[in-house]
Amino acid sequence: MTTVATALQARITELASSMRDRLSNRIEELDEDGAIFELLYASIEGNIENILYSLRHDITLDKIEPPSAAYEYARRLAQRGVPMSALVRAYRLGQQHLLEMTFAECDRLEAPVEVRSEAYERIVKVTFDYIDWISQGVVTVYEGERERWLAERNSARVGRVEELIAGAPIDIDAAETTLGYRLRVPHLGGVLWVDETGTQQDQLSRFTRAATSIAEFLGSSRTPLVIPRDRATAWIWISVRDEVELDVGGIQSLLAKAGGPPAPNLALGRLASGVEGFRRTHREALHAQRVAMVGDDPQRSVTTFDEPGLKVAALLANDLDTARTWVQETLGDLALDDEQHERLRHTLLLFFQHDSSYTATAEAMLMHKNSVKYRIASAEKAMGWPVSSDRQAIELALTACHWLGRALLIPTH
Repeated sequence: MTTVATALQARITELASSMRDRLSNRIEELDEDGAIFELLYASIEGNIENILYSLRHDITLDKIEPPSAAYEYARRLAQRGVPMSALVRAYRLGQQHLLEMTFAECDRLEAPVEVRSEAYERIVKVTFDYIDWISQGVVTVYEGERERWLAERNSARVGRVEELIAGAPIDIDAAETTLGYRLRVPHLGGVLWVDETGTQQDQLSRFTRAATSIAEFLGSSRTPLVIPRDRATAWIWISVRDEVELDVGGIQSLLAKAGGPPAPNLALGRLASGVEGFRRTHREALHAQRVAMVGDDPQRSVTTFDEPGLKVAALLANDLDTARTWVQETLGDLALDDEQHERLRHTLLLFFQHDSSYTATAEAMLMHKNSVKYRIASAEKAMGWPVSSDRQAIELALTACHWLGRALLIPTH
């Protein structure tokens, strides 16, 4: 065994080079650029030396120091976002390659069969124990570095986003570098969130997957910007084409597949360009989120700022107490929170939206015109005055009820 290890030690440069080439060819995630590629070589060389010294001198693991290059390489991969699975696979493939080389060396020496058999057993045990030990070490280093790196990067990105939103003077090129996101493009801003009471852990990974899926669905070729706000909320920006059309139903389906429970909700601003557009679409998404959270409709997982009536509802949501008083004074008993009055409110709002046409409203609702007339009359009775008395106020109050729901209605029990 000592003879084999000594012979391989003399060829360590050849061994390390051939192993590096095999790993870079078999594992596409491993970076082949400049310094990090050289660091991969140094890591391999250090690990091979440790194994061969152990074989030559019967050194136990507790007496071996891990190669500093191996730990540094793990840190670099963590910083670059290379999956940890690629790092672990590299050690498995490296072990396989080294065993092949040592077995070939044993055969070349033409030792007796029983000697070679004993040598094979010793080589397998030493290499397996060493790879198991060093793998645990590099995984621990990788995880620690990844967590630290992401925390520092996210902190810098959050700070830069807050400066952008606040309208502070910025260097756009430097901001884009920090964010990893282009600012001189059309943006679609959004807010992803889940019910805080329904989650027990950080949702960032789910939000990132959801934002990436939505970006792909909208035809974006760029990675979305995802900024965590707390464990249950994230701000997102997606770079999209000027002519992009939102398919709310399709986006809702993507959110339903995002995992859970709880399933994430999404509020979206309108498409806007450049740095000012970055700010505006974000503000609109926040307004849409506010309305969605007050309305709390379990059937609505996606809310967009350009939906009819939402802008007014967003203004009223800023002062719910005043809005509640005004709505109840304007609608009277029509603001009662029950199924019957919900139907009447829905019918009357559609009636206004169809220019007070009984025929058009009936067609929209797939009802007989006389049924619509009956409902409108019932709504007037509940209010205590005709719908023509102050149509603008009544329609506005109905729109507020549609979006903000029970927060404005009169409880019935």
